[in-house]
Amino acid sequence: MTDGVVSNPFLGVALHAVGAIFAATCYTPQKQVKRWSWQTYWLTQAAFCWFLLPIIGAYFTIPELGAVLREAPRDAMLKSFLLGAAYGIGGTAFGVSIRYIGFSLTYAIAVGLSSVLGTLIPPLVKGTLGSTLSKPGGGWVLMGIIVGTLGIALCGVAGRSKETDLQGQDASKSFSLGKGLALSLLAGVLSAVYGFALEAGQPIADTAVKHGAGMWQGNVIYIFSNTGAFLTTLVYCLYLHAKHKTIGELVELPAGEEKASLPVNFAMAVLTGLFWYGQFFFYNLGHVRMGAFKFTSWAIHMIMLVLFSNVVGLALKEWTTCKPRTRWALRIALTVLVAAVLALTYGNHLGDVTAKH
Repeated sequence: MTDGVVSNPFLGVALHAVGAIFAATCYTPQKQVKRWSWQTYWLTQAAFCWFLLPIIGAYFTIPELGAVLREAPRDAMLKSFLLGAAYGIGGTAFGVSIRYIGFSLTYAIAVGLSSVLGTLIPPLVKGTLGSTLSKPGGGWVLMGIIVGTLGIALCGVAGRSKETDLQGQDASKSFSLGKGLALSLLAGVLSAVYGFALEAGQPIADTAVKHGAGMWQGNVIYIFSNTGAFLTTLVYCLYLHAKHKTIGELVELPAGEEKASLPVNFAMAVLTGLFWYGQFFFYNLGHVRMGAFKFTSWAIHMIMLVLFSNVVGLALKEWTTCKPRTRWALRIALTVLVAAVLALTYGNHLGDVTAKH
């Protein structure tokens, strides 16, 4: 039991799965957004998922929130905020990278790198990685991380093949491996920083536990980590608005033949923000139940995010017209990802059983 929460890795992984499903579907509403520039949509959804919802979520789940914020260490707040700001830069780099190497390769490189770095570096920095992995179940955990990274890479290969099958050679006109690779690497490194932001904010959560927050404790950290991400996103989007003179789209849609509705655009942006926040709302609920190997939460979340993203693509029949070898590549990749989740779950179970006895 930790902070009044009974460890249960099976339940923890199930809750991580719910969060991953939210993450895998959070950008599907974007398809219904019409006659808005990217920066208008991105800033609107970011205002909800990275600013308003973390505050609302903490207000309703953290007892005596005002007292918690007064008592929590100021340095923890600042570190979480600054690391969150770095994560926001990574998110922007991710979005730009897609223009150059496509969604699938960007996902494979950025998410794969984020999964490894965000999982292993925090315990490595604290000097506990070796001793932690030497415990019963540690070998399964390490294998799960390695296999999961391989599965993410295979999904990227399958995804790139899919893009080639569906779009043909004309799609490569804006393809730039050099630019895309640099940006996706930057996105992967800075996205991993989000795990550090949560780690840095743990003293705030510990303060919330003293006031009875229990399993909701992590929600208070999001006030700082997510607003940090919102700040850097806000700066970049305002820069794009100034450059392209698009800020007026928030109150009046630009002229165009495509049928569009301002209320619908706002509704879709809010839904995107709600789904995005939902992933970390359930991430926290899963994380506090992982027991001896809590540090694996980030890898589990990232692996299942890629897994469910591709499952959603299958459900939406995005792979139907692909060549047979492309569909087989995806099947193999998804099988590897499932194996990784099972290995991580079993390793966490062994660690939890040992810790309780």
